[in-house]
Amino acid sequence: MKQFAALYQSLDETTKSNRKIAAMRDYFAVCSPEDGAWAVHFLSGRRFKRLISTKELRECCLQLSGISGWMFDECYSSVGDLAETIALLLPDQGRHGEGSLTKWIEQDIRALAQMSEGDRRQALAASWAALTGQERFVFNKLVTGSFRVGVAHGMLVRALSQVSGVDTRVIAHRLMGTWEPTAEFYQSLIGPDAGQTDHSKPYPFCLAHPLASKISDLGEISDWLMEWKWDGIRGQLIRRDGQSFLWSRGEEPVLERFPELIGPAAALANGTVLDGEILAWDASGVLPFGEMQRRIGRKTLGAKLLKEVPVRFVAFDLLEEQGLDLRSLPLKERRQRLESSLANAQVEPAIMPSPLVAAATWVELSQQREASRELRVEGVMLKRADSPYSVGRVTGLWWKWKTTAYTVDAVLIYAQRGSGRRASLYTDYTFAAWSDGQLVPFAKAYSGLTDEEIREVDRFIRQHTIEQFGPVRSVLPELVFELAFEGIQLSKRHKSGVAVRFPRIARWRRDKRPEQADSLETLQSLIRQ
Repeated sequence: MKQFAALYQSLDETTKSNRKIAAMRDYFAVCSPEDGAWAVHFLSGRRFKRLISTKELRECCLQLSGISGWMFDECYSSVGDLAETIALLLPDQGRHGEGSLTKWIEQDIRALAQMSEGDRRQALAASWAALTGQERFVFNKLVTGSFRVGVAHGMLVRALSQVSGVDTRVIAHRLMGTWEPTAEFYQSLIGPDAGQTDHSKPYPFCLAHPLASKISDLGEISDWLMEWKWDGIRGQLIRRDGQSFLWSRGEEPVLERFPELIGPAAALANGTVLDGEILAWDASGVLPFGEMQRRIGRKTLGAKLLKEVPVRFVAFDLLEEQGLDLRSLPLKERRQRLESSLANAQVEPAIMPSPLVAAATWVELSQQREASRELRVEGVMLKRADSPYSVGRVTGLWWKWKTTAYTVDAVLIYAQRGSGRRASLYTDYTFAAWSDGQLVPFAKAYSGLTDEEIREVDRFIRQHTIEQFGPVRSVLPELVFELAFEGIQLSKRHKSGVAVRFPRIARWRRDKRPEQADSLETLQSLIRQ
């Protein structure tokens, strides 16, 4: 635990990618395979579900520290993080958490969920007493299921590659799918044998950057393949060893959620891996993502819902053919093989190639992009015809050129503290629009402001709080912001009757008074459009 806590501190104290990679490399170079597996587990974003309630942690801390409840709440409000608050309030006895990370997880942390309340409090007290402040903080993060550290997936892959000598693409592939943090897994992760043993594993996804420059800066249009930017669920459809698998980009197996794809997937040739998008699609064409959400939110799928919201898998890349990895081939060749493979399997329209967008000039493509909303797509994808299928985002190969976002002016009415480095600032905001003279909340957003603007808004919130509801403050409705979002739909679950997708703050409208903000009628008109 001591070494893992020191690693966490090293990662948390720097924003430099190379320093973070070096810290992880140094840890993996000396750790045991068991500890390495658990470190990879947590650093890759996996974590435990909460093992003990906030109330119980609070009461145990009060008992051991001797402070009053109101003092704990004030400290928690100031710090903004439960794990850190407890680590700071408990007396530091100067002892180090001896024993391996694996020992602490298996004997001290996971065991908490199986204990009675009395035994759990005794075990917590013993663990806290055996740890220094920093170690206790990491321990609390693991116990509460809130362990996060600023490590991008690519950094972890590079660190493991450097310590093992295994190519980053191989490491990234081995980390895909489901796996258990065991010594055997860790040894297979960094071992020299690159053979594929788990037939279900998807490949690491290739991602696109948002297009920030002028479209004409991309050079000749003939060097690019263009497709529509679909609004669905990114996934890889796999047929290997007589079995079918469908993985979402979040590395979740989802084939059973889309039973109409099971039969067509079985018709694919063995050794086939398709990259594409799961889309709600009926006789009228692709449906809004809101229709797909009806299926995502259901535990069981009835015949009525399956009929109302059928799906297709729209494939835009062929990553594996007859068991051969095609990712290093140029996209243009992979595309030709994709079309031939699907035609031979006779799986259309359930599994279909993504239609290419034909344009002779960038001006013509721009004109077609303007019709994106009418076609129920988000814009255009631009991919170099000679590009390989890379891991993650590689600048210059794939671009997403989204259509212009929807925008409305809204009033800030609620605020809550952020997390991490923003734990002491109010950065999570709720915005409202007018309806019959009342402000009705319709969106939450926490990105889009500069650090200076965040501090200014934070001061306003503290000075103009009307009421407090736990961590949430009701604020005097005076600040107006322009919100941007990608989509909007009617919603019975929200008081406003509308739901927006990916809302963020576009700018602070200092030139507008709250009564000049938009109404719910304006939002509804966007839906009608």
